[in-house]
Amino acid sequence: MLHLLSQSPLQAEVFERMAPGDEIVLLDAAVCSALRGHRDNRLLLRAMEQSCKLYAMRDMVAAHGLAADRLLPGIEAIDYAGLVELTVKHPAIHSWC
Repeated sequence: MLHLLSQSPLQAEVFERMAPGDEIVLLDAAVCSALRGHRDNRLLLRAMEQSCKLYAMRDMVAAHGLAADRLLPGIEAIDYAGLVELTVKHPAIHSWC
């Protein structure tokens, strides 16, 4: 399943509904959670430990004044084409706002 997260702070209850191997895209304010040292890093790291793949929208990272090289290791910055590929790959998509 593909999960689209856009709110900050991240909610632990949302991550409890994710299954191992799910893919997660951070959008809007949620991209700030991917910055090394952010208080929500623990939730992202726990998801990665469960074999979830994490992505952050590159343009939204830049819009928040963040540098992609400051993201947690293991989080891939993607563009709109990458997001489209993920939506095609996953027939089930859940948006968390």
